Amino acid sequence: MKYLYILFLILLLSNCKNDSNKENFDNIEDIEVVALPVKDTSQTNHTNIESLDKSITIEMKQKTLIKKSDEREELQKLILDKRYVIEKEDYNLNFKYPLLNESFKPTHRNFNEFINEYYINVTQIEKDILESKLLCDSIEAQNFREERFIDYKIYNVNDQLVSILFYKENFYSGAMHPSFSFDCFNFDLNRGVFMTYDDFFIEGSEGELLMVLNEKLNEKIKSGGLYYDCWELSLTDFIGSKNNFVLNETYVEFYFDDCTICPSYTGTYSIELQLIDLLSVLKKYDLNPLVF
Repeated sequence: MKYLYILFLILLLSNCKNDSNKENFDNIEDIEVVALPVKDTSQTNHTNIESLDKSITIEMKQKTLIKKSDEREELQKLILDKRYVIEKEDYNLNFKYPLLNESFKPTHRNFNEFINEYYINVTQIEKDILESKLLCDSIEAQNFREERFIDYKIYNVNDQLVSILFYKENFYSGAMHPSFSFDCFNFDLNRGVFMTYDDFFIEGSEGELLMVLNEKLNEKIKSGGLYYDCWELSLTDFIGSKNNFVLNETYVEFYFDDCTICPSYTGTYSIELQLIDLLSVLKKYDLNPLVF
C-alpha cells in the first residue's frame, strides 16, 4: 500500500510539470516579435558608385570640349592671343581671349573694343564677385575662393568671317564641380561688324530650326551612350541661346549652358547641324557667308 501511494504521488507531480510547460509554450504565441533594422550597405555602396561615375563623366565631358580642335594656329597672324590672370585672397581670374590684328584692317578695332570694354571687363567682374559675397551670410561662402576661367575656340569662314566660342568655367561655393556656360560671336572681317542669328537665318525661322535641332538631339538620345538623361530643347531656351553658335564652311554648331539640354554629368554642350540640312531657313543674300 505504501508503494502504491508513492507511485500515485510521482504521476501527479509529472502531470503538473507537463501542464506548466504547455502553459509556457502557449504564452509564447502572445509575445510580439520585433525585427531589428538591418543596415542596407548595398544601397550606400550603389550611391557612392553612382556619384563616382558622374564625377568621371563630368570630367570627360569637360575635357572633350577643352580638347576640341579649332583654327587658332591657322589664324595666328590675324589674331593676338591675350591672357589676364589675377590671384586674390578670395577669388582667382584666368582669362584667355583673342584680339584682332588692327594692322590688317582698321575696322578690327570694333572687335577689340567690344572684347576689352564689354566682354572681358575685369573691373566689373571683380565688382560682381565682391557684391555676391556681401549678399551671402554663410561664413563658408565668405571664405571660399571663387575661380573663374575663360578660354576660347576660333574658326574662319571663307576668309570673310571669324567665329568665336568663349567657354566659361565657374567654380562656386558649395558646388562639387565647376559649371560651364558659353558665349559665341561672329564678326564680319570685311565690314567690321558683328553678325547675329537674324543675319544668317530667315526671320521667324526659330520654330523650324528648333525642330531640326531636336531631331538631331533625339538621334543622340536614342543611340544611348552618354545621352541617357538628356531631353528636348524648349522653344524658350532656344530663343534665349539662338545667338550662341559658331560657323564652319559646312556646319553650324549651337552651344548651350549646363543643364539646358543635358545634365552637367552627361551628354553634350552643343549640337552640330550640317548646312545642307538648313537650306530652308538660311537667308539667301550675298552678305551671308553660309550661302553656297
